[in-house]
Amino acid sequence: MKSIFFKAAGFVAVITFLFACETMNDDELTGSGTVVLEFDNRIGSNELNLGQTVASNNSGEEYTVTTLNYFVSNIQLTAMDGKTISFPDQYYIVREADEASQRITLNDVPAGDYHHLTYMIGVDSLKSVSPEAERTGVLDIYSYGDDNMYWVWNSGYIFFKMEGVSPVSTKPGNVFKFHIGGFGGKDTATPNNLKVIDTMLSEDLAVRNMSSSTAHVVLDVTKVFDGINSLKIAETPVIMDMTGGMKVSANYSSAFSMDHIH
Repeated sequence: MKSIFFKAAGFVAVITFLFACETMNDDELTGSGTVVLEFDNRIGSNELNLGQTVASNNSGEEYTVTTLNYFVSNIQLTAMDGKTISFPDQYYIVREADEASQRITLNDVPAGDYHHLTYMIGVDSLKSVSPEAERTGVLDIYSYGDDNMYWVWNSGYIFFKMEGVSPVSTKPGNVFKFHIGGFGGKDTATPNNLKVIDTMLSEDLAVRNMSSSTAHVVLDVTKVFDGINSLKIAETPVIMDMTGGMKVSANYSSAFSMDHIH
C-alpha cells in the first residue's frame, strides 16, 4: 500500500514540476523588456581615439580620425518564429565624441528570442522630405552647432561623416573629409546612399519581461577605406558630392558587424 502511495505521490510531483516549468517558460515569453544596441567604433581590433589613433589604409596612407558621426534609423528585430518588431520614427546619431550616443535603447520590446537585426545608416527618404516641423530631436536641422549633420545647400542630411588628418592630403591643414548623403531625390532622381545593414546575430538575443539585453555592434573604420572600393586620400581627400559618396557608402555598408550579445 505504501509503495502505491509513494508511486502516486511521485507521479503527482513530476506532473506538478512539469506544469510549473511550462508555466515558467510561458511567463518568460510574456511582457516586454529592453534592448540596447551598443555601437563600438574601432580601427581594426584597436580602440578608436579621436585625434590620437594613427592608422594606415591598404595604400599605405597614414591617417588620424578626428570626427566620426552617423545616423541610425529604421531598426527591426526578427524573432525565431519569423515575427518582426519595428521601431518606426526613431532616429539616432552615433557620435564617437559622445559616449552616451553610442548606446541606443529600445524600450517595450516584446519578450522573445531574436536572431536577426536590421537597421539603416541614414535618414529615409520619407522623413527627409517631411515638413521641418515634423523633424525634431536629432533631426532638427538647427540643433547641430559646429558639428553639422545637414546640408542646407543640398537640402539633405549627412548620413555618415568622417573627418581627420593625413600627411598625404593636399588640403589646408592636411585634412580629409567624407560627408555622405543622398536619399534618391524628391522630384528628380539622385544617387541613393541609404544603406540597410542586415545582420544575423551570433547568438540569440533573449528578451525577457522587465530585463535588458545588449547587442554589441562594431564599426571597423579600416573597412571604410578598404572595402569594395579602395579609397585613397591623396586622390580624393574631400568627398561631399552624392555621386562620389557612393563608393564610401558601399564600403561602410560592409564595415558594420555584430560582435557579441551580453
